[in-house]
Amino acid sequence: MRTLMQTWLERQQQQKTTIFCRLVETHGSTPQKAGAGMLIFPEGGQFGTLGGGCVEAEVQSKALQLQPGQPPEILSFSLNHDYGWDDGLICGGVMKILLDPGGTSDANRYFSTQARLLAEGTGFTEVCITNEQEAGSDSQNRFLVLENGRLEAIRFDRPVDIKPELDFNLETVEKLRAALRPLSERPRPYHQEGFAFLPSLPRCRLIIIGAGHIGQAVAGWATELDFEVWVVDDRASYCSEERFPKIEKLVVGPFEEILPQLPIDQSTYCLIVTRGHNHDEEALFHLIQQNACYLGMIGSKRKIRLIFDDLRGEGITDEQLERVHAPVGLEIGSQTVPEIAISILAEIVAHRNCQGKIPGKSLSSLER
Repeated sequence: MRTLMQTWLERQQQQKTTIFCRLVETHGSTPQKAGAGMLIFPEGGQFGTLGGGCVEAEVQSKALQLQPGQPPEILSFSLNHDYGWDDGLICGGVMKILLDPGGTSDANRYFSTQARLLAEGTGFTEVCITNEQEAGSDSQNRFLVLENGRLEAIRFDRPVDIKPELDFNLETVEKLRAALRPLSERPRPYHQEGFAFLPSLPRCRLIIIGAGHIGQAVAGWATELDFEVWVVDDRASYCSEERFPKIEKLVVGPFEEILPQLPIDQSTYCLIVTRGHNHDEEALFHLIQQNACYLGMIGSKRKIRLIFDDLRGEGITDEQLERVHAPVGLEIGSQTVPEIAISILAEIVAHRNCQGKIPGKSLSSLER
């Protein structure tokens, strides 16, 4: 969604008309789930997908009939014999798809705010009114709601002639706030009481200590998994833009100077994959005393036991060591560097998406 909105913003700056389409609600089996988005360009082409097939083709046809400044529309598609016999899309479900041609000042503010929040990695929920009667509203407005319940932006479904803060039912707003699920629980899109809730989860930072082959492979995939990736190493020749073109930040320097100063909090993931035993131990000594939500280290069971014994001698407690995920990664029989990277990221994503629990794996590093 972040790249989708970046594309919208670029076209807006070029003064090019763009129709924004989003799958806001689904029922039953559908080729795409709520949250999927697509941009349609009147001059031809699109960015993103709503699942393909003839539903997407009809959405494109409808979208191209809309003119900038017209109100948004919500289309409903039942995936029966009318849709997808030739494309194999007879799923039996229902898709509700929003079409927004933009072209108004509040639309521009809304989409620009959405693009900014996504670029910053700030968590928020987009709330769409899909059933006015159930929601207690007389419109199909949309809202960007922050974790604390603050309305960051409103997209009105008609021209706004009065102050925006007075142009919607406050009882409706309180009702949608009451139905918001905490982003800390990483909710999937859901619908309730006439509202469709489309969470954009906060982006977590992943700090990779070690810019070798495994660090490079993990960093490449982690950016695609919506992590803000930092890489730390004491070798400028390895920790370079050429080897890490897509990550957020490169930090080069001695580990003992850099690691104690890193901005680490309860949403930060740390991974130790340096080039050797001594550097791994040094990195773990500094990072274990900070408050990362996840701390993983690569290595054999024997190496980990030796490092843990050394750290006990430095005053690190068993309680602190118990928090370390080592050996890091899910057991998938990894042999190659890409397989090892996938194993590591599978564990990290499971930790992120399952509230700290990793299915099929116990945490205790002390027993390994």
